[in-house]
Amino acid sequence: MSGLSGLNRSPSGISIGLVQLQLPTVVTPGDVAAQTEVICELVAKARRSYPSMDLVVFPEYALHGLSMSTDPALMCDLHGAETAAFAAACREHRIWGCFSIMEANPRGNPYNSGIIIDSDGELRLYYRKLHPWVPVEPWEPGDRGIPVCEGPNGSTLALIICHDGMFPEMARECAYKGADVILRTAGYTSPIRHAWQITNQANAFCNLVYTASVCLCGSDGTFDSMGEAMIVGYDGVPLVTGGGRPDEIVVGEVRPDLVAEARRHWGVENNPYQFGHRGYVAVAGGAGDCPYTYMEDLVKGQYCLPWEDEVAHTDGTSCGFDRPTRTYQPEF
Repeated sequence: MSGLSGLNRSPSGISIGLVQLQLPTVVTPGDVAAQTEVICELVAKARRSYPSMDLVVFPEYALHGLSMSTDPALMCDLHGAETAAFAAACREHRIWGCFSIMEANPRGNPYNSGIIIDSDGELRLYYRKLHPWVPVEPWEPGDRGIPVCEGPNGSTLALIICHDGMFPEMARECAYKGADVILRTAGYTSPIRHAWQITNQANAFCNLVYTASVCLCGSDGTFDSMGEAMIVGYDGVPLVTGGGRPDEIVVGEVRPDLVAEARRHWGVENNPYQFGHRGYVAVAGGAGDCPYTYMEDLVKGQYCLPWEDEVAHTDGTSCGFDRPTRTYQPEF
């Protein structure tokens, strides 16, 4: 199913390369510029080493490292120099690319954003991380929902970032919008290894979708990122897995046509369909109501856990951040 790690791509498949990028140390704007060049060279490496590769995916924090700095001098603009360099690399090497930027936000803390650029150098998807890894991360919560885009060779791509993948609702939303491949980029370190593996598998199976996920890799002298690239089939079975070698590109093929077939023809465990058509054997069309209290409360702005008042960490002070004074005001 993986086409010998992408060496043999089928006519209806897409070959995805997951870059276990060496965890960088980024302190100055010059470091950002230098890391931009590193990423562009790895785009070139992906094309040289795998001529049939369709899409190369870089981890979260590939450009900025794990310092969590919100220094305005280090932040990027969506249409800034870094994105322009990534677009030029994709265009030159005729390959799609998925990249990470920490995006300047004049209204508050920066966004942790991800972009997908096509082989013509055009921006095809722009996403702001919905679920920053609190209390560790200082990023503004995303306000653009979960977009999908047409990908190479007839695929439909979605992008979620790191902690996003721990919420089943994220992957379900991707599938509900038609994604047959969910990319998950991350900066996770080794304590999250088991949760990383099982959520990538569960997200795939529960939604009949491929998941293609990659973390940063190696050490910056403080943190140790784990690499652990993996592509999981729509039945939840890992197809390709990486280890802990920095800058290794882990490659495999996925088949969106098989996702489409399963979603249309599976009876047992056709989870995306059956979620909204409960018990269709007993009642025509199944029940289409919402029996989930937490969903109804969230829509009303009344989400409240039974243990809400006992939660110990409700801001970032335990990780050295000031208690916020602003309320959430989405731009979009």
